[in-house]
Amino acid sequence: MIAAASRPISTDARPDTHFRPAPGPQMQQKHDKSPDGEDDEIVISKSQRKREMHELQALGERLATLNDTQLATLDLSDKLRDAARDARSITAHGARRRHMQYIGRLMRLVDAGPIREKLSEWDGQSRGATVLQHQLERWRARLIEDDGALSEYLAAHAETTPAGVIDIQQLRTLIRNVRDERTRQKPPRFYRELFRELKRIEGDRSPQGDA
Repeated sequence: MIAAASRPISTDARPDTHFRPAPGPQMQQKHDKSPDGEDDEIVISKSQRKREMHELQALGERLATLNDTQLATLDLSDKLRDAARDARSITAHGARRRHMQYIGRLMRLVDAGPIREKLSEWDGQSRGATVLQHQLERWRARLIEDDGALSEYLAAHAETTPAGVIDIQQLRTLIRNVRDERTRQKPPRFYRELFRELKRIEGDRSPQGDA
């Protein structure tokens, strides 16, 4: 029997179809992202810009509520000042929204820092004036309703009020007149005068009252 000839063994290895090249430096840089990577910085930058734009928009809308004297006090461009004035007469919703967006764009061209500081200053003065008004209204009500309230009022102001500021006789007369006009159901003339007198006293006893 003749043996079958053996097939020659090839020394050429077949290519490994599962082989993948090791990632180079460029591929690693593309896929590796650190927490402080550029993409995060871009997202943060966009968010910050959007937040600042909203703040400027809100600040511009606040300008539209100011009167001419207040607007003249602020360092604004002529276009921005005119736009803030014009906003008062625009009532249609769509037109007003577009006008406020226009004011927001103008706000990006000015330094908003001094504007914010001045508005904060005015807000503080406004809050202080409101508190004072409520205090004076409470004193007026007590002086009218309670005979002993005048003594309490004088005692409360004795140490902080210069001599001669409080005219006790004038206060007594006003209190009596308020009670009389209420009894007669007359217009509240002396009621208002009593408030003005209390406000005058408060202004004269405070350093800010001379401003």
